[in-house]
Amino acid sequence: MVDSTLDQVGKNLSEAMRFLGEEQREPEAATERQHFSRSCIPGPLQGDGQDVATVLRLVHNLIHEEEDEEDKPSQKMQNVGEHGQMALLGHSLAAYISMMDKEQLRKLTTRIQSDTTLWLCRLFRYENGSTCFHEDDRDGLVKVCRLVINARYEEYATEGYVVLNTRQPVIYQSASCRPGLGQHLCSQDVALLEKLIKEDINAGKLPLLLIANAGTPGAGHTDKLGRLKELCDQYNMWLHVEGVNLATLALGQVTSSIMAATRSDSMTLTPGPWLGLPAVTAVTLYRHEDPALSLAAGLTSSHPVEKLRALPLWLSLQYLGHNGIVQKIKHATTLSQLFLQKVQSLTCIKTLVEDESDSPVVLFKFNQEESIASSESFCAGEKEVLDAFNRWLGEELAELVPTSGIDVVELEDEATCVRFSPLLTAAVLGTREEDVESIVEKMTELVFVMSSTMSLREDFREETHKRSPSLRYINEFAWPGLGVVRYEMQANGMDEDRKKQEQEKINTELLKKLQDLDTDILFSTGPEFVTEQGCIFVGMVTDDVDVSDLVDTIAALGRDIEESGKLLQNMTEVVRKGILEAELQLQKANEEKLVEEGMLRQLPVVGSVLNWFSPIQSSIKGRTFSLAAGSLDSTEVTYSTKAQADRPSLQDTPISSSKKLPGQKLFRRAGVSTDSTETSCTQAEATFQEENPTGIGSSINPPISPPTPEMPHHTSGDLVPEKNLKSSSEIDDLEASEEMHPEGQEAEGSTR
Repeated sequence: MVDSTLDQVGKNLSEAMRFLGEEQREPEAATERQHFSRSCIPGPLQGDGQDVATVLRLVHNLIHEEEDEEDKPSQKMQNVGEHGQMALLGHSLAAYISMMDKEQLRKLTTRIQSDTTLWLCRLFRYENGSTCFHEDDRDGLVKVCRLVINARYEEYATEGYVVLNTRQPVIYQSASCRPGLGQHLCSQDVALLEKLIKEDINAGKLPLLLIANAGTPGAGHTDKLGRLKELCDQYNMWLHVEGVNLATLALGQVTSSIMAATRSDSMTLTPGPWLGLPAVTAVTLYRHEDPALSLAAGLTSSHPVEKLRALPLWLSLQYLGHNGIVQKIKHATTLSQLFLQKVQSLTCIKTLVEDESDSPVVLFKFNQEESIASSESFCAGEKEVLDAFNRWLGEELAELVPTSGIDVVELEDEATCVRFSPLLTAAVLGTREEDVESIVEKMTELVFVMSSTMSLREDFREETHKRSPSLRYINEFAWPGLGVVRYEMQANGMDEDRKKQEQEKINTELLKKLQDLDTDILFSTGPEFVTEQGCIFVGMVTDDVDVSDLVDTIAALGRDIEESGKLLQNMTEVVRKGILEAELQLQKANEEKLVEEGMLRQLPVVGSVLNWFSPIQSSIKGRTFSLAAGSLDSTEVTYSTKAQADRPSLQDTPISSSKKLPGQKLFRRAGVSTDSTETSCTQAEATFQEENPTGIGSSINPPISPPTPEMPHHTSGDLVPEKNLKSSSEIDDLEASEEMHPEGQEAEGSTR
């Protein structure tokens, strides 16, 4: 007979996974989701409630709410297979089982925990062990410490921590352990550890616990577990082992260094990431004969509900079976060995693997010492430069091959490294051998670009110094690219605050112009953590880039922007002075008009009658304002010839561009062949804009900024084009400088 509640739990879970796992949405469905999200604004509970589908839709909308608001592409959710659904089902069943009768609950939870303990001990070769299930993988070690303290200090249960003052306990931790687990560290040198233990004993302290590693998450390091176990037995210490390599105990062939972990007093396993099981607890296997001390330490519990933590793992282990578990772990180790073989053949890549025969963790880093060592000035920032390049390499690989599980780790000795640890990621992400091929392929392209960039960094710095003081090289060692520059404006007599503001405007405009160029080079403002602001960060380049041409273009564009700003400021001043002079001449012309025509002609009605019977030939002429000369001249010559003298029109100052081959990007040297990795020159495989319509930049000769053309004369009725004035205020000033005549009288031959 099937329990209807259990059947409904399974159906609800399947429906939830199907609904929440939908990735491809129709456009109208996406619109419906946005409308539903707006209509389901949280508020007070009211009405008769909502059905399961509506609640699930609300959860789905909450998950994708940020994507809808910012118009982001949909992020693919982590794929949860059927074995993962069994783990999720376990959490639902645990809530349902907790409502059973106490006696029935006790029997069921005891059976679940005993079965799981038996399977794990057999699977990982840990005979006669007990289990402790805990959410945080560090909690098992905490409870083991309590167990050891209770066992070594008989009066601890009654006296508490006061009893520790008699003989202070000492916990020894491997130097490769994750930080924060202990106060005393030991190195891989077992002899040094034994010396430390003897010194502590002579000082009246009590050696209590040794924490060793069987594959650290960061580097895959494994301690000499066999020798450490002998040392612990000699000094009556507890040996606890943890690490990712413990997963290989389930394989048919296990190395002796890992097999020694089965002799430890306790070890912590994390089957969740190893097998791709979501929300599954960690497990600590331990051996101890006193159940009372285990209960006092929290390793066991008298509450049946707490034993239900093992239910998701119990379901998943049954679903996978022994062969399925071994297959997943074997697949992860095969991926690491395949990747190690391929990556070792790459130039400029250094692998950091302790045991190349069977290490499930592969560390590697970009290392081109000869490129950096060629410059003494880079020695001071060599570590920062390599760290930045390796961080960029790891981030790029993770983005280009999302299913690889590639990430970046920071190690004390090796600094920034890239890690490939399929035991922690392959089962969750579904990594395959094809993904390993893709990683190596992309890495080959990226390493080529990184090597080219590294070799050209010094050339870029020297070329920038040659253009000083207009260009300033910024020593930003944390930038993974060709380098960082800033255009320095030449403004003598300008206060510092105003100069800084104008300089930021110039560099901002310069960055926009560089980003519009037809080139594969990425120009940006840099990451948020940089110390220098208002700079231009030049990204990765290939070895065919003409660095001199690149720096010349940056300097020429910056100079052109600065000169354009000065021209605009000078034009404003000239127009202002011209208007003042025009007002004075207008006032003088009105006075001359009054003397010449007399008072009667100024009256509205009388003046019109006199002008009709006795017209007068005015001697007042129009005025024209020359922007180039900054002077106010008469229009007599202009209207006598019926045409204004030919002058060049005001237009944007062009920057000459040397010839380049069809399809050739800017800053590329002609005749230089590159690797097939041309598309990886940018930092994020960015697609740049169409070819620059202004023709800025060149591929062979550096660009030259020609002198500013002569400004034209503008007569009455002529308007300077708006695109050349840059703002409406200058247009108003120039309109005010049109031909001006005495009041009530137009100049001869003039028109409005």
